[in-house]
Amino acid sequence: MNQFVRIQYVFIVALFAVVVAVSGCRSSTKTYSPEDVVHYDESYDASDKKKIVRDLVDPLVQDTFPLARQTEKPILVVYGISNRTSEHISTDGITDDIRMELLKSGKYSFVNETQRANIEKELNYQYSGNVDPSTRLQKAKQLGAEYMLTGTLRSIEKKQPRQVRLQKKTLKYYSLNIELTNIETSLIEWADKVEIVRESSKPFIGW
Repeated sequence: MNQFVRIQYVFIVALFAVVVAVSGCRSSTKTYSPEDVVHYDESYDASDKKKIVRDLVDPLVQDTFPLARQTEKPILVVYGISNRTSEHISTDGITDDIRMELLKSGKYSFVNETQRANIEKELNYQYSGNVDPSTRLQKAKQLGAEYMLTGTLRSIEKKQPRQVRLQKKTLKYYSLNIELTNIETSLIEWADKVEIVRESSKPFIGW
């Protein structure tokens, strides 16, 4: 290969690298349907949340489930899901969606535990002397919850051992356990879990 051909070759390779780099740096936006399943890697994402909520809510709204058959809607209170993973996952999003779906089913009522301080603040204001007594609400009329909804989210991550290969694989396992506890008796009336296992494969060289 003479000097001129070598220079041409190097120039073409460099030009190709620049084109690839510029193409890779372009930003783009794509709109998905909320029902689309989209995973960019092995980590927990919005599609996982939808699956978890759907799988946990479905048995609770079936007519075969004892609480769903009650004439008087059972009153629930949500005390959250403990995040025992190493990731920053907002488990409030899971319980919020579970509560919303159960409310939409028309078979359950919920105590709004997150607004108790504001409820107390408003009631105290109404009895401060600034509100017409004929319009203020009565105290001690709140309803007590009968069941407590709680849960735990855990994860396990496994990576391929070091070896000669072009790609590295990561396996991620998530397990969400959820319980309904009878507050009066402290008995667990119902428990279920959802498991998610996903493997990702990434090249050693890439953006």
